[in-house]
Amino acid sequence: MYQREVKTKGYHSLLVWQRMKELLILVYELTKKLPKTEDFGLRSQIQRAIVSVISNFVEGYLKSSKKEKLHFLEIAETSLMEVEAQGEICFILKYWSSEDYQRFEGKRGEVGYLLLMLL
Repeated sequence: MYQREVKTKGYHSLLVWQRMKELLILVYELTKKLPKTEDFGLRSQIQRAIVSVISNFVEGYLKSSKKEKLHFLEIAETSLMEVEAQGEICFILKYWSSEDYQRFEGKRGEVGYLLLMLL
């Protein structure tokens, strides 16, 4: 039987990637708490934003020119700011508890710091 060898991509070993994955999982977990009326609103928006953070980070990581790398990292950082604002909205509207929001904000802050260190 043929087994395809799975290779680890270079960025998978980076701490920022690992924290982004954790934030992605947390965002998807927490957005399950949003009411059904937010399916195509806030839930969809925050999920797209966190996917944008990761996608732009990876695209920037793979660029060879420093200018292009920085461009995509800045987009990732901007998308993370969207995630931050949307998380605040979830808390303000009482969709998330204080504990949920603190977990979210802690992980989001970690990702933000690590992204900033790459700029």
